[in-house]
Amino acid sequence: MHPAPSVILFTSLSGLGFGLLVWLGLGVLAPTGWVAFVFFTIAYLLAVGGLMASTFHLGHPERALKAFTQWRTSWLSREAWASVAALVIMAVYGAGLVFFDNRWAVPGYLGAALSLFTVVTTSMIYAQMRTVPRWNNPTTPAMFLSFSLAGGALLAGQVTLAAVLLALAGAAQVAHWAVGDRALAGSGTTMASATGLGDRGAVRSFEPPHTGTNYLMDEFVHVVGRKHSRTLRAIALVSGFGLPILILLAGAGHILAAVAVLLHLAGVFAARWLFFAEAEHVVGLYYGKR
Repeated sequence: MHPAPSVILFTSLSGLGFGLLVWLGLGVLAPTGWVAFVFFTIAYLLAVGGLMASTFHLGHPERALKAFTQWRTSWLSREAWASVAALVIMAVYGAGLVFFDNRWAVPGYLGAALSLFTVVTTSMIYAQMRTVPRWNNPTTPAMFLSFSLAGGALLAGQVTLAAVLLALAGAAQVAHWAVGDRALAGSGTTMASATGLGDRGAVRSFEPPHTGTNYLMDEFVHVVGRKHSRTLRAIALVSGFGLPILILLAGAGHILAAVAVLLHLAGVFAARWLFFAEAEHVVGLYYGKR
């Protein structure tokens, strides 16, 4: 797929924001007053900013509210409801910390659970797509959840917890690549099955189905060179996980901790770009692009 900046920002920033809300809700850190206000401001800017960025990928952003109507069948709709519920409950919980110097445990735990569920719904938007075998496996939600929790712990300043979770998130990303690289071939989908001509003998692409581009080719047919892919994978692992872990283990101060956050974010952006660019939608078979 052609990676749209809006969905990269959406999946990266919202995951970090809701990850931070998880740790705030669980009371792993329970700041009060202005300190709490700063933490919740960061979390909401990331979570809401990411969700707002996702609307720019819609053909008609003004119809975004209709996403709330399909919750019985659509993970996108479930994500919309879960995110709103999480943000509202966490606002109540945050008010207790900011204005009353009091941690209200029940809304905190409920808000943390809803924040985590929001990340699950985001991941399932992609994991349930059978037309993208690379996504259609358990490593996709594992990757989204581990990224969110690791990034949230890093933003929360939980050094030991963040270092462990960053290592697990890096492992989840490697597992996603390992499984994904074999997924299209293992799915059994071929050019013969894509064109419906398999019963007539060997099928190969002689010429494209048409001379111009269309929506399917613009959105779903994108090929990343192997050398380019390997370079970006290395950048994602080193910047997103390796260097932040080294900085945390070195016992760095606030400035280097901020650098660790920025490095992690850069690595996440690289990983998310690859997530969409390497998607290998099966429609590419029809156009002879796989």
